[in-house]
Amino acid sequence: MKRRGLLFYVRLYCKILAQDLKSKMSYRADFIISTIGMICTNIAGFVSFWIMFRNFSSINGWGYYEMLFLYGFSLVSLTPAQCFCDNNWSLRQYVYTGDFIKYCFRPINLFFYYQSEVFDIKGLGQLAFGLGTIIYSWIKLGLGFTPLMAVKMIVFLITASLVMIALQTAAAATCFWIQNSFYVLDLAFRFKDYAKYPITIFSSVFRFIFTFLLPIAFIAYYPSMVILRPDEVPLLSWLSPLIGIAFFYIAYRIWMYGAMKYNGTGS
Repeated sequence: MKRRGLLFYVRLYCKILAQDLKSKMSYRADFIISTIGMICTNIAGFVSFWIMFRNFSSINGWGYYEMLFLYGFSLVSLTPAQCFCDNNWSLRQYVYTGDFIKYCFRPINLFFYYQSEVFDIKGLGQLAFGLGTIIYSWIKLGLGFTPLMAVKMIVFLITASLVMIALQTAAAATCFWIQNSFYVLDLAFRFKDYAKYPITIFSSVFRFIFTFLLPIAFIAYYPSMVILRPDEVPLLSWLSPLIGIAFFYIAYRIWMYGAMKYNGTGS
């Protein structure tokens, strides 16, 4: 099969995305209701933080606006997984029915072909709310702003998002070997709720798990430390871009290995 360059896939994805958005916008009421629902869910999370901090001025040394920054950072980091990889939730159905075989006969990357079919546009509501939360807490914390800080934010947000994409992708890929893989994917998805908290509030056992086994601490905590507390940045914070890339590559290889071994219903 002829190897395709990055530019080819970018152009192809733009064409696929344009068609997908046209299809979704034909049902505008569904889009509007879904977006409002997503925003309301995130507002509920915001309110829960406010209620919690009415009784506690800080949690293990973390103030309200710092926690709010982590919350917004996690929302933005989680958005790419929701927008670009939402089709992972349907993977087990395609595998069990045998319909996944259709993806194996196109002369393009199998992972790209499958994921590009679906773009969850309502995730953009989460992105907007997350960015608003970051900006609000940024101002309240008086962090200041420089071009270097902007570059750091972009780099660490992108690489942090790779962790959630990787976690979801690896969990979804278990359907190539496990019949009830939904529970694996659902469990991996639920772990994202812990990403919005500083890892220091957990016991040493969970710190180890959330750092080295299920690295959700790299979705918000470690990358955020570079912005929030530049004078006490741990080494893992600076390594988080490399860890995000490495974790995504491993998950991608797992997904591709399962897909290449797939040979139809009953595989």
